[in-house]
Amino acid sequence: MSISVLIADDQAMIRSGLRLILEDQPDITVTAEARDGAEAVALACRLRPDVCLVDIRMPGLNGIEVTHALAGPGVADPLRIVIVTNFELDEYVYGALHAGAVGFILKGAGPTLLVEAVRAANAGDALVSPSITLRLLRNLAPTKASTARQPIQPLTEREAEVIRAVARGRTNQEIAAELFISLSTVKGRLTAIQNKLGARNRVEIAAWAWETKLI
Repeated sequence: MSISVLIADDQAMIRSGLRLILEDQPDITVTAEARDGAEAVALACRLRPDVCLVDIRMPGLNGIEVTHALAGPGVADPLRIVIVTNFELDEYVYGALHAGAVGFILKGAGPTLLVEAVRAANAGDALVSPSITLRLLRNLAPTKASTARQPIQPLTEREAEVIRAVARGRTNQEIAAELFISLSTVKGRLTAIQNKLGARNRVEIAAWAWETKLI
């Protein structure tokens, strides 16, 4: 089945460019475009797209507010939000991840990363580009370290290795290859890690790793 995508950006040229890239793929269909945050929330609630690509800076509701409305802790059936931004070290992106976004990419990252981010989000995974992770989370972590939550149960050394790999932007397949374990074992460890950290997705796991200087 085709992956349905909503694009929310206040610039028409950006929306058109993203649409052209995505609809060039046989498994992706852009079902709606929103010009601002309020329109994005209204369309997303009505259409329930598989993935929402949301600009971080928009009139009215910004990307963080849109993410919180569609995927925040109090949302019963959260949508999958991928933040798209021009700002590599923008603290708003960090806030959006905590608001429930499952990934973030730079607008200049290229078509391949954009498509991969959409497919990863649709699969229930998250794409965290290693380059963005290193530049964003490393710089923001020191300001957040004092408030980082502690695991409800101690992490095993193997779980810590998985967390470090996630924080570097590794996919499940790459983690399995690096640690010489099966893909199902990686998924099982990620589930255990999420439960121990109270994290909703691998992006929050990565943020926790940088906040606590585990990486």
